[in-house]
Amino acid sequence: MTTVYCTEGGVRLDVFLTDETELSRSHIKNLIDGGRVTIGGVTAFKAGQTVKTGDEVSFEDETDNYEITAENIPLDVVYEDDDIAVINKQRNLVVHPGAGNKSGTLVNALMYRFGTLSYMYGAARAGIVHRLDKDTTGLIVVAKTDSAHASLGAQFAAHTVQKFYRAILDGNLKDDCGVIDAPIGRDKKNRLKMAVVFDGRRAVTKYRVIERYKSNCYVEFELLTGRTHQIRVHSAYMHHPITCDVLYGGKYSGVNGQLLHSRFLAFDHPRSGERVQFTADEPSDFTDVLNSLRAVR
Repeated sequence: MTTVYCTEGGVRLDVFLTDETELSRSHIKNLIDGGRVTIGGVTAFKAGQTVKTGDEVSFEDETDNYEITAENIPLDVVYEDDDIAVINKQRNLVVHPGAGNKSGTLVNALMYRFGTLSYMYGAARAGIVHRLDKDTTGLIVVAKTDSAHASLGAQFAAHTVQKFYRAILDGNLKDDCGVIDAPIGRDKKNRLKMAVVFDGRRAVTKYRVIERYKSNCYVEFELLTGRTHQIRVHSAYMHHPITCDVLYGGKYSGVNGQLLHSRFLAFDHPRSGERVQFTADEPSDFTDVLNSLRAVR
């Protein structure tokens, strides 16, 4: 069983699950028609049923039957206790198993490193509270217990988790700071992409320029919502895609993956309630590009 939280309601069930997963809308409809989707534990039979803020939407799919094995994949563990762990995720690492990625994921690595994880939403997503794209580096929090998972999930749903990212963009943004408030949904022409679309879900991103170069800028982003590919989509929407993000039109600059890094994460600890925060510096391939840009500006 896979479960996802609805952080902003008022959307159709099939649209919500399509946006939150890699599954097609027709596949989602088949799951709904087959009685394999629930909202708050109650079976949903209508694709057009409205999902509300705070709803837990669960579904059964092929990944629920995967046999997940522990794999000795190196991890940079920033913090660990009995309830949670904070990982500085490397590039080229998928977060959880799915179609085409049944091994070699962060979940496989977590099983080897910690053994005990939250299985609240099945083995394929053991410990996973939120996601980072395969080639996005940086901080991600994982849950070791179901109670920690529930607490963190509720905080993400309530938008009380602070998330700051750093990125290098092609070109220079006109303003030094600003807010992008543009709805995001699945791209109508390419299912691998998300896009700003009129019928998408509200997505809000704050930004500030840290440094400017001849043909690029170094930018900090704060996510106020958590849509799939949100920073990548909003950057491209401003006509300044993330450098090396070829999916969204970024120019290649020697790194195989977008130069986007989850640098800061803050939330209330699930057990103590104390506000905790973590920071991770950009990886060496990111800083190498920065240094090259600084040398010619």
